[in-house]
Amino acid sequence: MPHNSWRPTASAQALKARALLYSDIRNFFAQRQVLEVDTPFLAHYGVSDIHIQCIHVPGYGFLQSSPEYHMKRMLAHGVESIYQIARVFRDGEQGQRHNPEFTLLEWYRLGMALPELIQECVDLLKPILQLEQVAHYSFRRVFQQHTGLDPMRASVAELEARAQGTTQLPANLTRGELVDWLMATVVEPALPHDQITVIDRFPGWAAALAQHTQDDDGETVALRFEIYAKGMELANGYQELTDAQEQAARFAQDQQTRKNNGLPPREADHWLLAALEHGLPFCSGVAMGLDRLLMCQLGAKHINEVISFPFDRA
Repeated sequence: MPHNSWRPTASAQALKARALLYSDIRNFFAQRQVLEVDTPFLAHYGVSDIHIQCIHVPGYGFLQSSPEYHMKRMLAHGVESIYQIARVFRDGEQGQRHNPEFTLLEWYRLGMALPELIQECVDLLKPILQLEQVAHYSFRRVFQQHTGLDPMRASVAELEARAQGTTQLPANLTRGELVDWLMATVVEPALPHDQITVIDRFPGWAAALAQHTQDDDGETVALRFEIYAKGMELANGYQELTDAQEQAARFAQDQQTRKNNGLPPREADHWLLAALEHGLPFCSGVAMGLDRLLMCQLGAKHINEVISFPFDRA
């Protein structure tokens, strides 16, 4: 054990900056009359999304990777617009920008469509990051701009050929996985650091828990957005899916995909489905990584600089 491993990895300045950031966030939502809530860290169900691996606690369930399911149950119960600063957990995520335990700011706005929620995100981020310039692209447009390929219509062979120039390309990726790979390795690194970049209208297969619509060419797209600044993805938001049958079908598809990929099954959250059947009001929601936001604010290069005790010291 290193001699100084008892110490926090974050400086006193970073710890104070985190407290001030939380205060600014709470003031932001208080001015908008959005209610702060609290939900369980440990619950019976984990998410079925193949891109997120929950941490199983034998005999109890799962550490939560997001407060989303519980917050939606609150909304269906009749609570107004809500937000939460939540500690969340994901298995296998540790590195320069990841720690298995991290902090999300998640909020849901009743009666608010996606463009309004995007603007609210920008209003929150501008003073924190001291960035004024905002650029807004559709997923399809920004992908074409940086890869030369249409993500909706390019063949697997074309996507593979374009991805060959990137490092450590995994074998046997599906079409959607190749698009995700190129987005992460080609498009995202090319986004300007000195602006807030909003990307929306993701391909339909990347909808997760978002509603679908059609673009001008008749392609299915997701009412979903992501926000980037200073070289990092900061936020992921949806115009929320409210249809219980569609949600159940997506859970079932997740199970099949997990099976195909050799991942453990994840039972569908029947309480969330019951809440949707009862009636989730029209709303939009977003999750924002506060550790990454603090990294951007302070110019930190590693997440350990902004969290007190990363996993290897916790």
